Amino acid sequence: MSWLAAHREVVLALVIALMVAAIGAYAPAFVEGTSLLGVLDDTALLFMLALGQMVVILTRGIDLSMAANLALTGMLVALVGQHGPDLPALAYIVLAILIGLGFGLGNGVLIGGLGIPPIVVTLGTLSIFRGMIVVIGGGDQVNASEMGRTFQAFPHKALLGLSSVFWIALAVAILMQLFLSRTRTGRGIYAVGGNPTAARYCGLVLERYQVLVYAIAGGIAGLSGYLWVARYGVAYSEIASGFELTIIASCVIGGVSIGGGVGTVPGTLLGALFIGVIVNALPTMQVSPFWQMAISGAAILAAVIINARAEAHPDKLILPEARRAAAGARG
Repeated sequence: MSWLAAHREVVLALVIALMVAAIGAYAPAFVEGTSLLGVLDDTALLFMLALGQMVVILTRGIDLSMAANLALTGMLVALVGQHGPDLPALAYIVLAILIGLGFGLGNGVLIGGLGIPPIVVTLGTLSIFRGMIVVIGGGDQVNASEMGRTFQAFPHKALLGLSSVFWIALAVAILMQLFLSRTRTGRGIYAVGGNPTAARYCGLVLERYQVLVYAIAGGIAGLSGYLWVARYGVAYSEIASGFELTIIASCVIGGVSIGGGVGTVPGTLLGALFIGVIVNALPTMQVSPFWQMAISGAAILAAVIINARAEAHPDKLILPEARRAAAGARG
């Protein structure tokens, strides 16, 4: 298990490759170029959301409200699109990020500022956000016919066979990698989660990092909210209901430790891709919808168990991020 812990991303990439090959042997249509590009497109939103959840988990936190934040922000931006259909796409994107960031900042202040446990705060805001969607939308939904053309057009623009949603997800991943590996604040996030006591002795203010990571997660959730609603052409209270569990599963499968301080951007992306392949493959293999959820859950559970066994080995602490974080955060 020690080798598995040290080469988790390589192993996961090989597992995904073997899984794709096995599915392709059963359903050749799945490994066609357009189909594989479709998997990347369909998983793009999960890529972004998992990265947002990752930075929270790195600090030993959890954000159960990300999917609800996505849904509420999507509804609010859809209402803006309904009454202001001529706004440029950039305006919707910026507005969505700011709204989501505001909700995430609220979580961070309650957790970092008041010391309330993350699971309590985010479980509460999850319910608040879902309830607000019903109140703001009057119990109704906003359909594609009510949204402006500009609002809906942006997520469907394509480059090299991939939609703009994927390219935004790629940009988010690159920025996240640079932030966590090249900045003092990013290294501080690993230090805070890896050993909070040592981080505090090093002069790091844990509460500030908690506010920061929840704000980042909220901003990503808000951006995903606009892209989700614009892509699928509908905004309602149950959008992405239960999706927070899929987001967390992506992180855990990708090697992000619930104990904090351990996790990488490539690993998180691979964890999300693992789930994306399964979700897209089952309909292609003509698996009954009644079995799809059970099979997906079983596959995720198996991956999580394997990951947990590897993580239980002491060698998990040798990851460069966890080992150098405190020294790097001090400058």
